[in-house]
Amino acid sequence: MTDRYVVRTVADADYRDPGALAPDSSGYARWRAVGFEDGAAHTDFGMSRLEPGGEIPTHVHSFEESFHLVEGEVILVTPEATVHLVAGDYGVIPLGVPHSWQSIGDATAVWSDIYSPPPREQHGYDTYRVADVAPAEPVTVDPRDPRTRSFGAITTEQMNPGRQSQELLAQSASMRTALLVYSGISLKMMVDSDLGSVLHTMFMVQYEPDGVAGPHDHPLEEAYLILDGEVDATFDGHEVRMKPGDIAWAGVGCVHSFRAVGEPVRWLETQSPQMPARHAYRFARDWNYLTEKLEEEQ
Repeated sequence: MTDRYVVRTVADADYRDPGALAPDSSGYARWRAVGFEDGAAHTDFGMSRLEPGGEIPTHVHSFEESFHLVEGEVILVTPEATVHLVAGDYGVIPLGVPHSWQSIGDATAVWSDIYSPPPREQHGYDTYRVADVAPAEPVTVDPRDPRTRSFGAITTEQMNPGRQSQELLAQSASMRTALLVYSGISLKMMVDSDLGSVLHTMFMVQYEPDGVAGPHDHPLEEAYLILDGEVDATFDGHEVRMKPGDIAWAGVGCVHSFRAVGEPVRWLETQSPQMPARHAYRFARDWNYLTEKLEEEQ
C-alpha cells in the first residue's frame, strides 16, 4: 500500500532552481518537501529562498499560492499592492494574479509556501511568464487596512491566550480574529476564505507542554512546518520526533497524532482543500468507544 504520509527533516532540505515554476528568476531556490511525486493531490508544500539581489519576475499560476515569511524581507508586487514583507508576514496570491518577488536588504529572504493544487511538470508547472507589473510605492502589511486585504502578520504574542483583550489586538476582536484554545493547544487562522483563499488554508498551531491531539484523520491533506520546540508525532503508526525545520505531510485517511515534548511547540500548518462544514475530524477514540459499546450489547 502506498504511504499516505511524508516526513522530511531539515537535514533533507534540497534547495534547487525550480526552473519553469519561477521563469527568468535569479538568486532563487526552492525545497519542495512534498508534491505530486509523493502522492499528494492537493498540496505542494516547501521552502523558498531569495538571495540578496535576486528576483522572480512577473508571472501567473493556475493554482493558489500562500506564503509565510520566516526570515529576512522581500518586496512582493501584485496589481493590488506593492508590499514590503518582513518575518511574520503572510498572504495569499489568488489563482491567475500576476506577481513578482524582489530581494531587499543584505540578508536572504526565506519563506514557506503552499501551492494548491500542485503544479504539474508535464504542463510547464502551470506557470506563465507575463508582462511585468510596475512596482508602486511599497507599503507594509496592515491587518486593519483593506488595501492590503490579501495579507496579514502573526506574532508569538497572538498565540498567548492571556493576551487577547481588544487593546492588544491588531484587528478588532471577532470570531475572525479568535484564538481557538483546547486540550493544551492554541490555533490561530491566517490564510482562509476571509483573506481570499478558496482551495486551502494556513494557520499557526501552538502546543503547551501537556498539549496532545489523539489519533485522527481527515478528508483533506495537511502539511506541517515545525518552527519552535519538539513534538512526538505518529503517521499511520510510524513514530517520529519532529524538530525545528522539519516538515511532514498527512494525506487523506492517514491516522496521525501529536504530543508536545517539554517546552511549547509551535508550527505552521496547511489544509487543502479547505475544511468541510462537518465531519472534518475522525477521532479513533470516538469510534473505538462505539466498538466497545457494541461489544457490551452483544
